Amino acid sequence: MFSIAIPAALKHLVDILQILVDMLMIGMVSVSALAAVGMSMQFMMIINVLMTLYVVGGNALISRFIGEGRKRRASALLYSLAIFAAVLSVFVTIGGYAGSEYIYALMGAQEDVVEQGALYFKIISLGIVVIFIDTLLYNALSAAGDTKNSLYIKLVSTAINAFLNYVLIFGHYGFEAMGIEGAAYATVISYCFNVVAYYILIKKPHSKLNIIPIIRVKDLIRVWHVGWSAALDRGISSMSFLVFVAIIAAYGTEELAGYQVALRIEGIAFMPGFGFAIAAMALVGQSIGAKNVDRAYNMGVISGRIAYIFMGSVGVFLILFPEFLVGFFTKDKATIAVASYYLILVGVAQIPLAIMFVYSGALRGAGATKTTLKVNVLSLWIFRVIPSYIAYKMGYGIIAIFVIMNIETLIKGLIYVYIYQKRSWLYTKV
Repeated sequence: MFSIAIPAALKHLVDILQILVDMLMIGMVSVSALAAVGMSMQFMMIINVLMTLYVVGGNALISRFIGEGRKRRASALLYSLAIFAAVLSVFVTIGGYAGSEYIYALMGAQEDVVEQGALYFKIISLGIVVIFIDTLLYNALSAAGDTKNSLYIKLVSTAINAFLNYVLIFGHYGFEAMGIEGAAYATVISYCFNVVAYYILIKKPHSKLNIIPIIRVKDLIRVWHVGWSAALDRGISSMSFLVFVAIIAAYGTEELAGYQVALRIEGIAFMPGFGFAIAAMALVGQSIGAKNVDRAYNMGVISGRIAYIFMGSVGVFLILFPEFLVGFFTKDKATIAVASYYLILVGVAQIPLAIMFVYSGALRGAGATKTTLKVNVLSLWIFRVIPSYIAYKMGYGIIAIFVIMNIETLIKGLIYVYIYQKRSWLYTKV
């Protein structure tokens, strides 16, 4: 479990660091360039919904095949999903390239941000195919129990991305300074490296997965049967979060800035939960494939316990030193105050958050995505978004919104504990 969870958590950290390095370098170009890249991350949330169509179902089925000892069947499914991802990416590329200016304008961006954003996102759109396949290969290998090699690949590609940013954005070693376009090219090239490295890895004889050029339509249908509810879950959840952020933004600039800063700090606290959710998903699916439902159940329980020990410990740090942590990002006193209140409250909620991470991951590994869809959507709207809107309209301060958010996290954690202990999800047909 640790051999899967720790590399997955570290890869998540490297992902965050890569985003921070990108933002720091692009911020040196202009404010409009920084805003354009920041907005592009919102677009990628929508694109991630499409990737969920094949990623979550693929994870559930590949882990089961590995558990059954059917490596060839898992490898054939990986090939089929790669073809599907490539075809799907074509439509996303066309839409992103042709409609990039319209998308930015629709989001209310100013003219200079629209101009910079169109330059950036057109290049990113041309690289969507490698982004789709990179996501597929990482998740497939994780489902097979290999997260260590993915971490190594990510470390190298992050270094490549940072170096190319330096060369292409600012113009070094004989290259012309390309600004935001250079950042886009650096990102696409680093993803190309990932795909090539994964291809070399899975062609090795002892790899946990190989490429077998067989397309089984029956397996693809099974993947979609699991994937559509997971994609719908992610899509509605993303919309819910956008509405929630809009409510916070209505309080003012300091409140929104404080929330955004604190959210990035909390993202580091997510690492243990993220890692053990990946481990639970892989090991639960493999155990179900091996017809050992007791082991599958225990894998989730053990993952959850370890995750909440780690995240609970981080929560204590968030409670005790919030201003110290926020001080790395801003010196504005009002923003520091808001972010500190947020960190103190979410520090208290780290244990139920860990349980939510791991148990929802375990259910997805078993293919019970319809259950996670119902829980996540109903919980977010009934216990978070609607109460937050009512609290705002009644004149309550931003702290009330943060309290509501943490109550929702606690309720959702308890719901997952109840569902998990019922064990019916262990017998989900995929």
